Amino acid sequence: MKQFIGCDAHKKFSVFVSMNEEGEYGPAIRVSHDPEEFRSFLAQLPAGSHIALETSGCYYWMVDAIEEAGHKAHLAHAFTAKRRMEGRHKTNDRDARGLAMLLRNGTLPEVWIASKEMRDQRELLRWRMNLSNMRTRVKNRIHAMLQRYNIDIAVSDLFGDTGRAALLARQNELPHCNHRTMLEQLDLIDVVETKITECEEALDEVLYPSVERDLLDSLPCVGKVLSAVLALEIGNVERFAGPDRLASYAGVVPVARESADWKRKDNCPRDCNTYLKWAYIEAANLISIRRRTPSWRERHVVQLYERVKEKTNQHGKATMAVARHLAEASYWILKKQEIYREPQSRRRTLSSTHG
Repeated sequence: MKQFIGCDAHKKFSVFVSMNEEGEYGPAIRVSHDPEEFRSFLAQLPAGSHIALETSGCYYWMVDAIEEAGHKAHLAHAFTAKRRMEGRHKTNDRDARGLAMLLRNGTLPEVWIASKEMRDQRELLRWRMNLSNMRTRVKNRIHAMLQRYNIDIAVSDLFGDTGRAALLARQNELPHCNHRTMLEQLDLIDVVETKITECEEALDEVLYPSVERDLLDSLPCVGKVLSAVLALEIGNVERFAGPDRLASYAGVVPVARESADWKRKDNCPRDCNTYLKWAYIEAANLISIRRRTPSWRERHVVQLYERVKEKTNQHGKATMAVARHLAEASYWILKKQEIYREPQSRRRTLSSTHG
């Protein structure tokens, strides 16, 4: 008889509960995350068992172990799965039983599982992203420090050669402790930039040639790093039913709120692929800078940004509209295996890929 197995995973152990085709539960079994004990337990299960587990910080190695044992892993969206389970109480046994039930009923909110190699390659790109965010935070701290003490340095890039020289020339205008932390933060920026360079060199060695990255590289203001992020985070584009699903997955679509005759658009959701969202917004911000270049004024993405900016007077909403367009365009680029082309239509639309 076929078994449906739910796994409630924790940091040091997991609880497994099986359900048969007739809806009868088996006993809850607690299994330590000791590698040998975990593999031994999986070896005792019927060959080709289907095991459901939630997205968590430890699912990488668990999915690998399940697949190596000859079973089929099903990854469930944790928040949605909890909402579909019966009862208000939350225990380890109940969570495992709930996952088994959803798997048997065909209502498990399943999440696509990237290949082992793809999950590994993502780590370098995500590390570079964290380094870039760290550098931005430190730079913002220095800008805030200068503003607090009314030190205005008229340069386009405070951290370029000219800007740094001007900053150091006026460093004595800062109080003692602020002066010290500013110098330490400048040193930290140098260290982080060195790490970013080393990370990019490692990426050149690890990432093999990819048609998908080359195609995504044709998107406006998407280069080597962003195209790699997009390709690895999107994965197989066939898992998305349409461009709207990819844009929603990337978190660049405002949440719709409607009740009777009352309607409004809410903020974009936080429950999304944050790495993909970062990449699209990064490209959109670069487009907002490029719009001042004469050769870019006729580009669709620039006109889209300026229309939304004029209507809302908000850079954030204009940037998000461009990010959504890039997400929708990514779907068609990968689906049709064609490079990005400027939309032909001149209709005044806010985020449609087709004009």
